[in-house]
Amino acid sequence: MAKTTFPQRAQRYRHDHADAPDTSEDLARLPHVPEGPEHTELAGSVVEEWLPMAHRLAGKYRGRGESMDDLHQAAALGLVKAVERYDPERGTAFATFAVPTIVGEIRRHFRDYSWHLHVPRRVQELRNTVRVALLSMDTGSGESPSVQEIADRTRLDVEDVVAGLKAMEGYRALSLDVPLESDEGDGFALADTLGEREPAYETVVAKEAVRSSIGALPERERRALYLRYFHDMSQSRIAEDLGVSQMHVSRLLSRSCDRVRREVDGEPCAAASQAA
Repeated sequence: MAKTTFPQRAQRYRHDHADAPDTSEDLARLPHVPEGPEHTELAGSVVEEWLPMAHRLAGKYRGRGESMDDLHQAAALGLVKAVERYDPERGTAFATFAVPTIVGEIRRHFRDYSWHLHVPRRVQELRNTVRVALLSMDTGSGESPSVQEIADRTRLDVEDVVAGLKAMEGYRALSLDVPLESDEGDGFALADTLGEREPAYETVVAKEAVRSSIGALPERERRALYLRYFHDMSQSRIAEDLGVSQMHVSRLLSRSCDRVRREVDGEPCAAASQAA
């Protein structure tokens, strides 16, 4: 049987970095130096040598909504992790190990800190997959591909494609202070068009105002109010439930409502009602 040969897998990262320093001796010695001041000083020296390359990698992400100071900080953090995790005995060049570690830390920064809305990591990944598919499917005609076409291209479920499309709207939030375009130039902002008076607010205030007064009523009066105003029962049915006459229920309701109203309004009221 003829031996099957496979094309050699292309390297994901190429490392002809002109700014890559030669720190092989320090990196080879670092794992054998115990934790302490000497280890910290040696690791810091290696980080300082490779920092220009880390900053250059961060510069590739310029103009994506994050400040260069934050990107440099993320790249430096990735470099520190690479220095501490690098194992020279594996025979891999440090740049081969450090570059994906630094780039991964920069991308993690975008994932964790640049989203204006909190989106789960899986949804962020769906968003990236859908976004790449949309860019590759752009024919310049102005027509957007359908959800099913995106699903066929990405091999995702339709539900995942929809989640990815929705997540594309959550990366950046629109400020409520953004001015609205108007022919009259009245200077209205987006916030001026949102919201309206909520009538239920007054209901909430009223409920809280009467809560303590109702709780102080005798049990029979509380039950009469509860059946009348929370269960919309007629006075005749309340009378059957309480075992009293309908006229008595009418007096209970009138007396208890008057007492609650006076207490809420801060008016003096007669002595507390007694259970009939």
